[in-house]
Amino acid sequence: MKNIEVVAAIMKHDNKIFITRRSYGEFKDMWEFPGGKIEDGETQEEALIREIKEELELDIKISKYLTTIDYDYPNFHLTMHCFICDICGGELHLNAHNDAKWVNLDEVDNLRWIPADVLVIEKLKNM
Repeated sequence: MKNIEVVAAIMKHDNKIFITRRSYGEFKDMWEFPGGKIEDGETQEEALIREIKEELELDIKISKYLTTIDYDYPNFHLTMHCFICDICGGELHLNAHNDAKWVNLDEVDNLRWIPADVLVIEKLKNM
């Protein structure tokens, strides 16, 4: 089975988290934490900073590592490294998503999530 390794940004502000809605592919219109694939030669942190800049045109500061999620989809295995981040610059532009918003953790259960990201939410709820 193909293995895909990605990074995800958990951007928090007060009691809210920043989420994005995918605008393409198999998971179109489902909510997720923004991020993307690690390229050859990149650290996880470098990949996350690059991906957020490419997808959202935001600058982030990584505060701390949160968790690594392993999830088996029908066609591939996903390893997702998640980091708590702060937005420190840039202006939001949705280059790979069709929506983005800040939500409270008590609102997330009412949204349609990409399956692996549900495991991240459970981790956040138990913090």
